[in-house]
Amino acid sequence: MKMTSRKLVDTLKSQLSHSNWQFHFDREKDTLRIEDTETKKGVTLSLPGIIAKWETSEQKAIDEVVYYVKEALIAMNNEQEITGKEKSIFPVIRSTSFPTESNEGVSLAYSEHTAETRVYYALDLGNTYRLIDEKMMQKEKWNLDQIREIASFNIRSLKTSVKEDQVAGNVFYFLNANDGYDASRILNESLLQSFEEKMVGKMAVAVPHQDVLIIVDIRNDTGYDVLAQLTMGFFASGRVPITALSFLYEEGELEPIFILGKNKPQH
Repeated sequence: MKMTSRKLVDTLKSQLSHSNWQFHFDREKDTLRIEDTETKKGVTLSLPGIIAKWETSEQKAIDEVVYYVKEALIAMNNEQEITGKEKSIFPVIRSTSFPTESNEGVSLAYSEHTAETRVYYALDLGNTYRLIDEKMMQKEKWNLDQIREIASFNIRSLKTSVKEDQVAGNVFYFLNANDGYDASRILNESLLQSFEEKMVGKMAVAVPHQDVLIIVDIRNDTGYDVLAQLTMGFFASGRVPITALSFLYEEGELEPIFILGKNKPQH
């Protein structure tokens, strides 16, 4: 059976039926918004990414989305406090097209990162997380610098699991702990420096979606092509896509690289 956006919407509606939740299918944007009728808080799903996942894992992809939506809606509709939960504050990487305000018009806490990415801050709730906004901060008299400092410390404290692969003489490292903060590890400066020390060629970094950080030791021109294809594939299939562009990492700086067809990068 071929999965279409319409079929996916019907499937999700049947598995997420709730007296207080309503669904808005936007055919033009190919998104489905699920929100609480009372609070108007909700989540918007990008359907092409879910369909791509369904093609490889079918029901498992649907189950993941259903679980994520339920947890997110429950968390949104409970008042959250930051104080006393400092160990649960983490940075999350998003694309610069991600909204800077909640659906209620409240500014989210964020910091600039690169031309492609932005850093938001989340309160981890166990199975999901809640993005921290100015209303939450003001209520408890927190400021952005405090949030940023705590989040930076916490991301450094997470364990890192690395898989290594060699392609055409280039070494690819995949960091994928599946804790929701894989891409966020790009903010762990000491981690990046430890990889930089063992590079033979150029060091490239990619965060195509939330659940992976790719670090590459590019030792020949083919490495750029492989990285471009790989990053695009991950970007297309991720639940929370970030950017299909990669970055060169030199002396603590991330520089976007544009790979034009065969081999030659521009940056």
